[in-house]
Amino acid sequence: MDDSTFKVAESLFSAGCLKFGSFKIKSGALSPYYIDLACLLSSPQALCSIAETAACEIKNLMAVERIDKLASIELKGALILPSIACKVNLPCVVVRKEEKAYGVTGRIAGAEVAKGDKILFFDDVVSEGLSKIEGIKPLEELGAKVRHIMVVVDREHGGKETLEKLGYKVHALAKISEIVKSLLQSAHISKEKADAVLTYIKKT
Repeated sequence: MDDSTFKVAESLFSAGCLKFGSFKIKSGALSPYYIDLACLLSSPQALCSIAETAACEIKNLMAVERIDKLASIELKGALILPSIACKVNLPCVVVRKEEKAYGVTGRIAGAEVAKGDKILFFDDVVSEGLSKIEGIKPLEELGAKVRHIMVVVDREHGGKETLEKLGYKVHALAKISEIVKSLLQSAHISKEKADAVLTYIKKT
């Protein structure tokens, strides 16, 4: 298990982002765990740790490929995005889920999106991948090129594979199976909780 996986697992656990029980997820299915990255806002140290890990991955990409801006869709990914943008010195864009009907209207907030911009799309987790497509579409309609998608956690529900079939390259800071195994190894969670998550992943 690499250092970045351990770092992500410890940060999510310490901030209370990883919750165990029975939760209804977006698809309507029940999950034995839930990831709420909004909890990072209560732990500056954990937030900085996740932002640094993401920034390191983005800098590695920037060393071989041009990236002009970072983008995310409200809400969870957008809460973390500015912290990452500061570390990589890139403008950031937030895509609203719905068009704003007053003031500065439209779905784009933050930096302007120009035709030809190469944008990395960031979000909290990837499950089936549908919300990523919803967030990327307004950027591509404005002429931006989105090739890379980065998430904190891959829930291992096939979303990564679905998005890569569409031509996107998906980067996850950690997989949920790796996080659970790390937390079990560190004695943060019981074997029962770890097994429940790992069994759930195999069934999906």
